[in-house]
Amino acid sequence: MAKPSAARGGFLLVFVRHAKAGSRTAWEGDDRLRPLTSAGRKQANGLVARLEGVPLERVFSSPYQRCVETVEPLAHARGLDVEPTESLAEGAGLEAFLELVDATARPAAFCAHRDLATDLLNDLVGRKLVKPAAARLEKGSTWVLERRRGRFVSARYLPPP
Repeated sequence: MAKPSAARGGFLLVFVRHAKAGSRTAWEGDDRLRPLTSAGRKQANGLVARLEGVPLERVFSSPYQRCVETVEPLAHARGLDVEPTESLAEGAGLEAFLELVDATARPAAFCAHRDLATDLLNDLVGRKLVKPAAARLEKGSTWVLERRRGRFVSARYLPPP
């Protein structure tokens, strides 16, 4: 994958929908504490190889346990810490995510939930960067995005590992 030119003000970011977690309805505790399943842990470990050529300087996550667990192996492999933020929590919305991206303005990974993934993909479809039929959201899937001058300019889907 071609790296964006810093002179053009571009950077790559990785948006990850959290890996497979236990059933929301079967979970009896605080939903923020619902962990990944064994299949989800395999997906999380698979992200390390899947994103091997993508530069990352930071790893952000929703503070929900399933999101943090999804990007822990990736962060560990890169010698980075997972940075939990409410900007990626369920219900935070697309604007909170975009503000975080613009404040960071560096190659980074962001792990969040279906609601934000849906909002982000709808935005990318509206910008004609993603065809509606290609707007996929599987758990553990990833979108590698380029952002330049405050706008997304490219999007590439990576299926779950």
